[in-house]
Amino acid sequence: MDKDYGHLEIRLSELLKERKINKYQLSHKAEMNWKQINNYCNNDITRLDTFVLCKLCTVLECNIYDLLVFIPADMDQK
Repeated sequence: MDKDYGHLEIRLSELLKERKINKYQLSHKAEMNWKQINNYCNNDITRLDTFVLCKLCTVLECNIYDLLVFIPADMDQK
């Protein structure tokens, strides 16, 4: 029996707007592929890469909890 344990939401799009940085600028500063940035912005990631998360936090000058938000299972159903 599968249980719903909630999920992680990536707030990269919101952080980019707050920091007034576009995806192209971020891909250049973080030395990442634009498509990879786009996937993180769209929450289209199945496995998080800790190195990528470190790059994003460093370039955006944020903490991991600014970038990732845990949504509990009971909040998913609302």
